[in-house]
Amino acid sequence: MDETPKNLWKYYMDRSKYQDHITIPTIDSTIESENVNEEVVYIGDLEKRKQAYGICGECKEPGTGWKWCQSCNAKRLKDNFKNWTSGNKDIDEFIQQSQLNAVYYKKYLEWIPFEKFQNITYIAEGGFDFLNEIKSHLQIYHLDIVQCFGITQDPNNKEYMMVIEYCEYGNLRNYLNKSENYINYKSKIENLLKIARGLLDIHNAEKVHKDFHSGNILLNKIGSPYISDLGMCQPANIKQTVKEGIYGVLPYMAPEVLRGQQYTKAADIYSFGIIMNELLSEEIPFNDISHDEILVIKICKGLRPTIPKDIPKLIADLIIKCWDAEIKNRPTAKELYQLLKKWYDDMYTAKYNSEAEIYIQTNECDKIREEKFKNRSNEEKSKSFKTHPQAIYTSRLLNFKNLPKPVNSSDLTSFQFSSDTSYTAQTTSANPISECLDVQLSELELNEICQDVEDNIE
Repeated sequence: MDETPKNLWKYYMDRSKYQDHITIPTIDSTIESENVNEEVVYIGDLEKRKQAYGICGECKEPGTGWKWCQSCNAKRLKDNFKNWTSGNKDIDEFIQQSQLNAVYYKKYLEWIPFEKFQNITYIAEGGFDFLNEIKSHLQIYHLDIVQCFGITQDPNNKEYMMVIEYCEYGNLRNYLNKSENYINYKSKIENLLKIARGLLDIHNAEKVHKDFHSGNILLNKIGSPYISDLGMCQPANIKQTVKEGIYGVLPYMAPEVLRGQQYTKAADIYSFGIIMNELLSEEIPFNDISHDEILVIKICKGLRPTIPKDIPKLIADLIIKCWDAEIKNRPTAKELYQLLKKWYDDMYTAKYNSEAEIYIQTNECDKIREEKFKNRSNEEKSKSFKTHPQAIYTSRLLNFKNLPKPVNSSDLTSFQFSSDTSYTAQTTSANPISECLDVQLSELELNEICQDVEDNIE
């Protein structure tokens, strides 16, 4: 589209406490902001909209988003429909509807001719359901979700493609692999906070991600993370039947999902726990073993990735809580966000409050990890990135039968949330550093697993 949005605004007032665009509540929805420390502005709150977004310079009505008037921009965009086409009626209508309904400048799509791109380099093939993924981008609050600008078409193979924001660091795994500088706990907790906030936005939209792993966390040029690949994202209340299998990356999948049970918000939380440990430990989960049925049975029987000794005990307890075998024991995305926000705030204000427990623990662990980082040999660096030839970290179709009921290992330590909204991690020892939690199985259990596999084959 050649024409860029006009600046329709004479002025706008203080919007520091508001999110970037209005929310249109659905029937029976709770009028509450859960995702950020900003107030949600509803379409009928005219005075609040004036304060947050200003007045449109053409129609004199309050905006629906930052420097955005829905009615005036919808008219302008509609007038431009005749000047472009994708060549596909369904794609055209899909883009047009996004433009007519946009309440914010990041919430409409464009048709982008392929010839407008320069220096094209193939990175990776992603996504699962093309139009479903784009719909999810339009339906979910944008702050920590990678932005989708529009749709284009490769003139050679005629395939349609999403055009999303370019993220210089690639995915989370690439970011950790390529980092030449030590990443401290404050930075990691900030990134986890943003990822949790993005997951909360997905859950607030009453959706589940369903393919949540480090390959779908992208980082921009300043290292800020975005959740991507919403192709499998679907309403959380949809009942599903698993006939031909499940789809995902095995190490990040909750045990109940591996058994073919309903995918819930709690399954996303399990995946977050695996991602959390990966970011903090900088170790790929289950990288040294085959991702097969034996691993799946072990996961159902309590096997989890190693939590290193130099991860603070407070954080280790939260990781364990996220990947609990019992769905009801996992925190919600809101609880995750609130706890991580509290920790980050405590670390940010540590110069005024150096007695904060999270600051004490991370400060001690930072000293240990930074010293290790400095003294790593080239051999150790390369070894940490090697994976088993049958360790597969791309989403694929999986199908397992007769798996055991998920249980926790007896080696997992405890974690408790207090009864109110102020969450407290309770450690089992005075040592702020976690024990090395590699939930291994006994020889008897391994023999039972092998027998289970043989029985299933027969």
